Amino acid sequence: MFEHTVRVRGGRTLRALEDGDANGRPIFALHGTPGSRLLPPLFVAHARANGIRLISYDRPGYGGSTSLPGRQVADVAADVGAIADALGVGRFGVWGHSGGGAPALACAAILGERVAGAACLSGVAPYPAEGLDWLAGMGELNVEDFQLMLRDQPAWEKKSQEDRRALLAWSPEELRNGWASLLSPVDRKAFTAELAEFLVRQLKEGLRPGAEGMVDDNLSYVLPWGFSPGDIRVPVQVWHGGEDRFVPVSHGKWLAARIPNAEAHIEPTQGHVTVLVDGVPRAQSWLASKL
Repeated sequence: MFEHTVRVRGGRTLRALEDGDANGRPIFALHGTPGSRLLPPLFVAHARANGIRLISYDRPGYGGSTSLPGRQVADVAADVGAIADALGVGRFGVWGHSGGGAPALACAAILGERVAGAACLSGVAPYPAEGLDWLAGMGELNVEDFQLMLRDQPAWEKKSQEDRRALLAWSPEELRNGWASLLSPVDRKAFTAELAEFLVRQLKEGLRPGAEGMVDDNLSYVLPWGFSPGDIRVPVQVWHGGEDRFVPVSHGKWLAARIPNAEAHIEPTQGHVTVLVDGVPRAQSWLASKL
């Protein structure tokens, strides 16, 4: 495992991590919201076994990366490109789960042929999205949070600070209980003690400097993204579970219908957590085949 600090335009720095096969085919892994560059051991083991150089980083405001207030989803592409340049990476694949799904699509839309392929797993659709009831099917926790953000942003930002303090104090079991309204039965079964322990570490590293990364992430999803999914011309997989209460399957269907030639993996019996655990290794293998 190697850690890197990459300086980008404007004097910002980004904290990046790489693991897996150091001489393997490069694939970027974009974390959820909130999150950080820390990589699940399962995905690292898959990368090592399959000749993949797995690269991740803290989006602005998380972990060791300088914040960038007012950032768009599209801004991720320039940051990923800068990290790739710094690490001597030319062409690469990229996947993102949950809050990392839209950023993965941004790379595909903006970086063009430099991206061999992109996988969006359990990602959100733009807001508003024509023909999509954006909040329908979300668990109560997420519905209340997004409704407050859209109705009263200052109150929501204050709540986000309180949420950060709570997350920093939570144990793995408290995380599982706190997310109860978001976990469908299939996800509760997949949300093992080992996975909960990793997610607590990942969340705490991301939120360590403050709530800015989480706040700016969530705002970026409901403001203009800076690109259209219809702009994408590189191979894309869209993965989504029918039992997902974090991001309803309607989002994945909407994206798959509007990304040209998208390969849709809409799996009725999967959830948000199971698509992470089961889908990412399959997406990594597909991306590696494109390089």
